[in-house]
Amino acid sequence: MKPYFTGNGVTLYLGDCLRILDTLPNAAADALITDPPYSSGGMFRSDRTAQPAAKYVQHGTRVVRPSFSGDNRDGRSWSTWCSIWLSECRRIVKPAGYALMFCDWRQLPLATDAFQWGGFLWRGIVPWDKTEAARAPHTGYFRHQCEYVVWGTNGPAAQAPGRGPWAGAIRAGIRQSDKFHMTGKPTPVMKHLLQCVPEGGTVLDPFAGSGTTLVAAVQTGRCAIGIEAEEAYCEIAARRIESGNVAELREAIAA
Repeated sequence: MKPYFTGNGVTLYLGDCLRILDTLPNAAADALITDPPYSSGGMFRSDRTAQPAAKYVQHGTRVVRPSFSGDNRDGRSWSTWCSIWLSECRRIVKPAGYALMFCDWRQLPLATDAFQWGGFLWRGIVPWDKTEAARAPHTGYFRHQCEYVVWGTNGPAAQAPGRGPWAGAIRAGIRQSDKFHMTGKPTPVMKHLLQCVPEGGTVLDPFAGSGTTLVAAVQTGRCAIGIEAEEAYCEIAARRIESGNVAELREAIAA
């Protein structure tokens, strides 16, 4: 399988993750850190099958980002799909390596099930607190202020002298200048999670999106293998990895 992009210790593939994961060798990565499509955003099937922009973009947002596919599964099919790619990722992650998977509150029970069906040992949840800037449907609501990282290991958890323990919760707001994907995570969040990967080690992200995991890996002295189904986002990710000037990058993407 020919990569879409290689450089700065990163290999990025364009295509469906299940097809590409099958071509990767055993024990090629020290950790899986990924943010798959949630197939969430509502209580009913009609909500889930809406276009991503209708579910995840706040009204009045001026920045237009490319849409993405694979976000319209119901709960059972989503958890089955997750268990399939997680199982394939477990083969690629080294023994005692880490697995970290984002989800929201709606999908959290299914995510922890799928995580274990895929063969990883579930060890906990790391909340990501998006701060009080997070939205709420109306004044009678608690804010949807947190998303969650389901984490565990590929077998027993090894000691990591000098590299832990790490904070079990992350508080970081979303900055539009650091957001290149409709549901992108902040670079500081990914840097925090990458502490479980030894310097010089390799992280696998089969849902690379705009490449934030890959960018954070480069910035922290790690290598990365990424897979992304949308060519528009592969192009953005490649430019982010190559560019050190965010302003120039945004102008190039807008053009």
